Amino acid sequence: MGAGQGLRAKTRDLFSRGFRQRGVIPPVSYLRSFKIGDYVDIKVNSSIQKGMPHKYYQGKTGVVWNVTKRAVGVEINKIVRGKVLKKRMHVRVEHVQASRCKEAFLKRRAENDRLRADAKKKGEPVPFMKRQPAGPREGFSVAGAMETVTPIPYDIEKEVARKERQ
Repeated sequence: MGAGQGLRAKTRDLFSRGFRQRGVIPPVSYLRSFKIGDYVDIKVNSSIQKGMPHKYYQGKTGVVWNVTKRAVGVEINKIVRGKVLKKRMHVRVEHVQASRCKEAFLKRRAENDRLRADAKKKGEPVPFMKRQPAGPREGFSVAGAMETVTPIPYDIEKEVARKERQ
């Protein structure tokens, strides 16, 4: 008999709650507000079966396109036969959390705006703000006394004689 191919097939570990995360759902998951255009991560809470997305979407990041009373509409890109399709679906708020994917960008943008304002105040040209790759590490020299190491010649006859004595 073959393995089952149902909607929740092979989700035993995928949907399992984490260590000390079982039990009552904290109220914060219901009180969080989402706006259209927010980035959200789909993280299924298996204790709530209503409004649960398909297992394919577990861990995917999407954009909120609609907000209803108990759910949010999420738009996700899905690759099907080499084409990127925009999938729109409604997911209950228990299965969604605010994404942190834009944090680094927002922090960098705020820093660039601050640098630009400081340069304008001082009357200097705008500094170069593009990100640069890390590049190679700085070189260094090893200090200390040099020690010459020479190999000891291996003598198989001495090894055989030593093993025979033991």
